[in-house]
Amino acid sequence: MAILKFRIYWEEDESIYRDIIIKHQQTFLDFHQAILKSYEFDNKHAATFYKSNDTWQQGKEISFERYDKEYKVEPMIMADVNIGSQISDPNQKFIYEYDFVKGWKFMVELINVDKEENKKTEYPSCVRTEGLGPSQYGTKGVIDSRLAEMEEKYDLHPDALLDGFGEEGEEGSEATDDVVADDSTEDFA
Repeated sequence: MAILKFRIYWEEDESIYRDIIIKHQQTFLDFHQAILKSYEFDNKHAATFYKSNDTWQQGKEISFERYDKEYKVEPMIMADVNIGSQISDPNQKFIYEYDFVKGWKFMVELINVDKEENKKTEYPSCVRTEGLGPSQYGTKGVIDSRLAEMEEKYDLHPDALLDGFGEEGEEGSEATDDVVADDSTEDFA
């Protein structure tokens, strides 16, 4: 049984990618769900794959479902298509589009084929994560929780002032300077 390893690049930044391994007889629906999970996206929007060539031109469409749009050729349905059936090149490429309104696009490239399956691995599985992926809705939850911990630990709330750098420090230092100036004037008089 062949294990396919794909690299899924975010179209906006190639340094942000996920490597996913999947069995060749698993479906594009399995692959779609693995990509969403790896980028921490929900499963609430339309999605489609396009078979592609080396210049990233869109070819055959493998869609989550048949959408209300015009098709030149009827799309294949993700749940009915095994990934292995669409591999015709050792460097096979696909374009994955999610949420047609927002237009999230990912470039998908086959980077390795392994003949042996690891019995301890659940397929499909994300085996490598590079870069902080795009946030589907505003900021990511992971960042929010880390930021909240930092804000609490260092009192970094938006209207909080840091010691020595706020208005209090400026007022306090002016008052101290006045007292010192008054004391030195009295000594010379």
